[in-house]
Amino acid sequence: MISPVIHEGLKAQLTDAPKTLRQVSNHGLVFVGIIGGAALVVCAFWLSVIRTCKLKTNIASSESAPLLNPDQPQAHSQRDHTVTSTLLCPVCANLDFHKIFLDGILPKEEIPLGSLSSILEKSYQCSFCRLISFHVRRTWKLDEVSRVDLSGLGLGVYSKNCGCIRKPFYQPEFRCYRLHVIKTKDIGGLWKKHLALGEGSPLIIHLLQEDAFKFGRPADLHGRRVKNTVDIGLVRKWISLCQENHGDKCGNVWKMYRKLPGFVRVVDVVSMAVVPVHSGCRYLTLSYVWGGIGAEYWTTKGNIAERSTPGGLNALNLPGTITDSILFVRQLGERYLWIDALCIIQDDLLDKSVQLRAMDLVYGLSHLTIVAAGAMTARDPLPGCRPRTRTLQQHIEVVQGLHLYVAPPRLGEALAQSTWNTRCWTYQESALSHRRIYFTGPQVYFECRCDIFCEDIVAESKGLPLSHSFLQSSFGELFIYLDLVASYTVAVEKFTPRNLTVESDIVDAFTGVTNALAMTFELGDPDKTFQYGMMLPDMHLALIWQHDPQTPRARRLLPDGSSSPWPSWAWAAWRGGVIYRGVDVYLRTRMGNLSSAPSVDETLVDPWYIMDDSGDTVQLAVHQVPWVVLRANEEEHAYSAPRGILDPTELTLDIHRPLEPGTLVFRTTCSHFRISRRGGEEPSAYAHGLFDILSISSFPPIWVGTAVLPLEPALPSSLDFIVLSRTSSRSVYDEGNFMGYDGCLLHVMAVSQDEGLMERVGLGVIHEAAWVVSRPEKKVVFLR
Repeated sequence: MISPVIHEGLKAQLTDAPKTLRQVSNHGLVFVGIIGGAALVVCAFWLSVIRTCKLKTNIASSESAPLLNPDQPQAHSQRDHTVTSTLLCPVCANLDFHKIFLDGILPKEEIPLGSLSSILEKSYQCSFCRLISFHVRRTWKLDEVSRVDLSGLGLGVYSKNCGCIRKPFYQPEFRCYRLHVIKTKDIGGLWKKHLALGEGSPLIIHLLQEDAFKFGRPADLHGRRVKNTVDIGLVRKWISLCQENHGDKCGNVWKMYRKLPGFVRVVDVVSMAVVPVHSGCRYLTLSYVWGGIGAEYWTTKGNIAERSTPGGLNALNLPGTITDSILFVRQLGERYLWIDALCIIQDDLLDKSVQLRAMDLVYGLSHLTIVAAGAMTARDPLPGCRPRTRTLQQHIEVVQGLHLYVAPPRLGEALAQSTWNTRCWTYQESALSHRRIYFTGPQVYFECRCDIFCEDIVAESKGLPLSHSFLQSSFGELFIYLDLVASYTVAVEKFTPRNLTVESDIVDAFTGVTNALAMTFELGDPDKTFQYGMMLPDMHLALIWQHDPQTPRARRLLPDGSSSPWPSWAWAAWRGGVIYRGVDVYLRTRMGNLSSAPSVDETLVDPWYIMDDSGDTVQLAVHQVPWVVLRANEEEHAYSAPRGILDPTELTLDIHRPLEPGTLVFRTTCSHFRISRRGGEEPSAYAHGLFDILSISSFPPIWVGTAVLPLEPALPSSLDFIVLSRTSSRSVYDEGNFMGYDGCLLHVMAVSQDEGLMERVGLGVIHEAAWVVSRPEKKVVFLR
């Protein structure tokens, strides 16, 4: 039992307890408040540090690592490449990007951005500088100029109109802009001294479609986020737009009302077998680079039977390009695919020859051609066809609330940078196809004869007749023009600079083009209208080709066992690029990149003959171009060409060996002139240069013409020339009355002679009067 005293004491303590607890609580709260405040300050400090470190890490690791080392492997998983930092340097903060994208900036009013070095230095603190730096470090070869002071190089920005799809091009309502970053300052000529600076695709910045509404515009021609894999639904839409809107422009480019021959085979991607093509078969084709891969997956006489049965291809270890192409065809919902390595019996010369002669039909009638432009060999995958087969390169920055990114190369630029574009065989595969889907590293492009689509630009709205898209200014390959000669000469110029593993394939790799030309322009049998790649019906124009100035004059190697080299008058007999240029090239002080087209005002050779493979001399059906009188008082030309059918006795040479196949026989005139290297020195890389043609009959010798001749080996001091045709130049005129000398120039060929046989050395022009004064000799020419 508790005593009363103790009880009262406990009661008093219990009564006072709340007061005591309240006092302790109040003091504790004060203490806790002090501790909590200090903790908040510390936390705020560390959060600031962590945020700053995270920003730097994002910039340096996730976004800027490719800038510092473009070859570093990247994670292939889909991830957001958008950097949301809104920090800007003082220069960029002074720009009103909303107004720039709303109203544009004229090229003459470009805004300076500062030096290249300062932009690179500010890339870690300024989102717009970072956007520029990302492109510069990834595409320009800065490692080659690591010791160069870049502060003397300036950049600026202006805008270009992207066009408008839903309205005519001249109505500005829906017009959107893209930014072009250009070089503005160059102290000391560094841009020219260091070609690595600025190499690669132009620096163009687009606004993403999600911001189009901020300007009251539709998403057309704004940027689109590129995914890790190709959107098959988008590809199907591109094909449908072409089919629905372009009609015969893309559906029957080659006037091909025929079907594929029955001997053509295709791969059935469902049954995985090589099968004969059937009537009405809709199929796709593949264009790719073999890249020297072995023959383990080729179709041969020994395995064609097995591969023709269902599942016959399943056990094969096919290279990546072919595997992905088969997968892509399945994804599109198609069934048949033509692949050369599988559909041609590679060790059967007869089958190979027959199939190769049908390439114009195989590619011309194809529903779609898959172009593996991002692959260097057949082992490489189609980028984006499967997950982890491409590295996303679309770097997005948020600048003043706008999502901006540097555009990847447009189609023409992307193809120019590809290995695929350097191969001869791939030229006709692209040129003959009316629809193409290009797989490149950054993205996929679609091209038909009327439109271009790509993954990073929204352009799928149905266009009006007067609408325009900037994408259409970068077509990859357009072939067949309204004019036969232009179609042929442009094709030769694009085809000949490309490479071949087997040099003697040069004519076979061009046969699809010549077959298509013969069909389109109704020239008749292609084997009779084209020989050695030369267009015989227009021989007078076909003959006036020139070597590319940078290509050494070297004969093409033919297979072992070939009876004789191809004739020198054919471009196929020579290695390297070939160009067709107008007469203005001869009026320069040095070789230049002139784009004037060749012209013949009058043919001066008729008839032409050629020695065929059987040893017979056959007359050619060559179109004649008569001289057109332009003025009533026009004087007659001083030169009159020898004409008339050759007597059978004139068609043979008094030599102990028969004429070789391909020998051209014709009557013309021949004369001898001195040559002298023209004063303007050609660049060191050039293998051909301009030479003055000098008269021998006068002293001192006077200039009478110009020729383009090889610089190596050294030429003799004089050469024989033969007349081919008549031409004119607006640059040649009478200084007294400024009247042009129409038809005063003769196309001539410089030749060498050996036992009566002539070979081509070069081409030039000579003034008609000087030719007549030189007392030329009438001659039957045997040109090899």
